[in-house]
Amino acid sequence: MPATSPTIAEIARAVGVSVPTVSKVLNGRPDVAETTRTKVEAALAHHGYRRRRAAAPPPGTGLIDLVFHRIGSPWATEIIQGVEDAAADRKVSVILTQLGGAYRPPDAWVEATLARPPLGVLLVSSRLTDDQRMRLQRRSIPVVAIDTDGAPPADMPSIGSDNWGGGLSATRHLIALGHTRIAAVTGPEQLLASRARLDGFRTAHTEAGLTVDPDLVRSGNFYIEAGYRAGRDLLSLPPADRPTAVFAGSDMQALGVVRAAQELGITVPHELSVVGYDDVPVAEWVSPALTTVDQQLATMGNLATTLLMDIVEGRATSTTRLNLTAELVVRESTAPPGAS
Repeated sequence: MPATSPTIAEIARAVGVSVPTVSKVLNGRPDVAETTRTKVEAALAHHGYRRRRAAAPPPGTGLIDLVFHRIGSPWATEIIQGVEDAAADRKVSVILTQLGGAYRPPDAWVEATLARPPLGVLLVSSRLTDDQRMRLQRRSIPVVAIDTDGAPPADMPSIGSDNWGGGLSATRHLIALGHTRIAAVTGPEQLLASRARLDGFRTAHTEAGLTVDPDLVRSGNFYIEAGYRAGRDLLSLPPADRPTAVFAGSDMQALGVVRAAQELGITVPHELSVVGYDDVPVAEWVSPALTTVDQQLATMGNLATTLLMDIVEGRATSTTRLNLTAELVVRESTAPPGAS
């Protein structure tokens, strides 16, 4: 393999196609036969082709692609606000891409991105395939992961939060209040954040000499409907079996649990304590105000955007991996069991 990246002309000769054909593949153009595209992509990968990064655009030009699996929750709004604030400081625009609930972007998104192309990509709770990453890298389109759904590749910058510590502190708080039958309503099982919060939940039990009852653990999707369904299920158990406290993997799921409790005539926090996760603005204004874990969502979006633009502009970065501290915010939705 050559020590330096080959030219487009050299790739074209290796495959036996024209230079414009290679250029079309690099730019995500659809007017290339699939067999030809496959051969060109294979040659680009084999020869380690990577387009030289263009000079940084003048202020006020260029855009960032902010990619979510799903938009519409207060959690997403907080991240968007942080991204927008940092982008405004750097005088660039932001476009939003929604993946329809999927945690893996389709190849059609990659092709559209190559055809656009943006200055860079912010990928929220999603993951690219190795092939997708290489296609973006060959066009020198940097990617920064926000709250990644798993361990990101070693060379992918990421900004996240201490999900394990957040789950630990939330559960320690409930145990310190005297709760021993604590339920958990997690997020999607395939997400690293969900698993890490649940691991923190379990660790808090272990260090207190308690055992997690598997019958009190439910998986959800971080949205209010999932919390409501899990809450109805858990709180419909016989009084001796039902939990006295619930740790929810998101504020929205926590609010769903609170709604279920209200419908069943169970008061919060006197008969049921509830802890959420995210500290979205509504958590402070519901009644009772929600005890929750602040994972600094707006700060996460802001720092990720700043890091991405530093990469785009060729600035030296001292840190490309950062986990923010997740801090417990105690409000009115938690109390000792049976508190009057």
